Amino acid sequence: MVDPEREQNRAQEAETAPLRPRRRSRVRRWLMITGVAVAIVAVALTIAVEYALHHAGPILRSRVIASLEDRFRSPVELDTLNIAFDHGIEVSGGGLRILNFDRKGPAPPQSVDQQPMLSVESFDFHTTVRQLLEPKMRIDLVHVRGMTLNLPPKAQRGPMLAPRKHKRGQAGVVVDKILCSDMTLTIETDKPDKLPLVFIIHNLKLKDIGTGRPFAFDARLVNPKPVGDIHSSGQFGPWNSEEPRDTPLEGEYSFTNADLGPIKGVAGILSSTGKYGGTLSEIGVTGTTETPNFSLDVSDRPVPLETEFDATVDGTTGDTRLNHVHATLLHTVLDVTGMVMQANDKRGRDYAASHSKDPLVEQEIRGHYIDLTVVTHQARIEDILTLGVKASPPIMRGALALQAHLAIPPGDESVSKKIRIQGHFGIRAATFSNAKWQETLDRMSARSEGHPKLVSGEDLASVNSQMSGTFSLDRGRVNIPDLLYQIPGAKVNLAGSYGLDGHTVRFTGTVQTKATASQMLTGWKHWVAKPFDRLFEKDGAGLEVPVTITGTKSDIQFGVDKGKLRRQIFSRHKDTPEVKTQDDKIAGDPERIRHETGEQKAEGPNTKDAAQQQRE
Repeated sequence: MVDPEREQNRAQEAETAPLRPRRRSRVRRWLMITGVAVAIVAVALTIAVEYALHHAGPILRSRVIASLEDRFRSPVELDTLNIAFDHGIEVSGGGLRILNFDRKGPAPPQSVDQQPMLSVESFDFHTTVRQLLEPKMRIDLVHVRGMTLNLPPKAQRGPMLAPRKHKRGQAGVVVDKILCSDMTLTIETDKPDKLPLVFIIHNLKLKDIGTGRPFAFDARLVNPKPVGDIHSSGQFGPWNSEEPRDTPLEGEYSFTNADLGPIKGVAGILSSTGKYGGTLSEIGVTGTTETPNFSLDVSDRPVPLETEFDATVDGTTGDTRLNHVHATLLHTVLDVTGMVMQANDKRGRDYAASHSKDPLVEQEIRGHYIDLTVVTHQARIEDILTLGVKASPPIMRGALALQAHLAIPPGDESVSKKIRIQGHFGIRAATFSNAKWQETLDRMSARSEGHPKLVSGEDLASVNSQMSGTFSLDRGRVNIPDLLYQIPGAKVNLAGSYGLDGHTVRFTGTVQTKATASQMLTGWKHWVAKPFDRLFEKDGAGLEVPVTITGTKSDIQFGVDKGKLRRQIFSRHKDTPEVKTQDDKIAGDPERIRHETGEQKAEGPNTKDAAQQQRE
């Protein structure tokens, strides 16, 4: 018996069986068409990218040049501009030159060797498609290498950037950060008595860059002289294109590992930290310095030197005014003020004309003039001698007061040879490190006070010395025309000079004592000398004897000037005042220096007669 339902199903399967292969064939055909279309699109995109890679660079290069020419009003040259699509958009270029920033007045003739106002060896930056499509294209970081910026004098310089009115919807570029390496900034001058201002910066980071507002910077460079590492950060601008000297800036700095060795005559490793602010023409700087091993070649004995300073720097000339420097050298405190002037600038030449002993030569002078005033009431003479004299230990110890004017001209000579100092000083409670010298003074003091018996006893006291006078230092030699040296019971007036190398010492003067000649002696010598006391008495002193000090630091000779002593004795009790020759004068003791007058010359025969009578 046949099942009607089963027969119906078989009939339906027979009808649909031919349709299945046809449906599968149609799907395959559509897939094939879609694949071919995709392949065609991929090839088209590949061709488009290849075209862009070959043609986007030149197109973008021409647009960059046109934009820069419009922005700076100057011819612009760009040797290369390359674009790569790797994890975004990579742009690099090189040989960028902007010849002139809207120069005022007649421009110099173009030449092959003409120096562009701005040149960049190479640059690169990275951006993304999304950033590129923003209303203002944003670039996170730009690397610039080998930038040179040459600014002409104000009279020849127009605005750094041409005025520009931004239209609504106009595209722009925003740069978050610029990193510059090996950068040189030169500000030219049209004044013949000034040199261009040159800044050499090895690494410079700029942030928050925008027209008409200050930008943050972080710079690292190596100072050429003294050689050391400088790190400075702060804010600069906005740039005053009409008068760059008035461009504001502020920040802080550190100067480390500065080797003073290349400066002839000094040595040591200096470090300094501080803050600054103001404008380029008047930068106020405050800070500290530390030099743990400062030394001069004349002694080559390192000592620690620390300073606190307040200065004003003219960034357009390099001139520095030291408002106040508080320096500590061992146990000595010095207060310093003065100027550091560029030698070839007008101020430096005027200074040289008023202070130089030699006629000026019309030639370029490199370096700086240093003109300082030094004052101290808290110094130790042994500290100064340690720094400036080779003798070790220092020959004297004591409290020192000093006021001096110091000048250091430019030149290749050692500082110790070219430095010039003039001033006056006072030393209190001084003692000598040489035991024999100190013992000689102790004995001399005891005799001068009329206590000769103490000389050979154990009760001989050690005495302190007092010293004052004026001095000058020139070409490594100290001249002291007025030296007063005192110990209990005696006073010494000297004039002379000595070399800082200790090779030559020469002083002449007089010794005055409280006691007479006989009072300084014992036994029979006392009675023998007593009749002669009046011959050596003078100006209230019990004894006055002319003396000489000559020799070297290792062999100093003390002696009596017998020629002057003889003349002094023969003219002791004459009726007219004693007439001294130029060699007899003791500077700084005007009461004892009597110039020969016409009236004294007229009385010459009477003076001779009085001297002759005294001898008789």
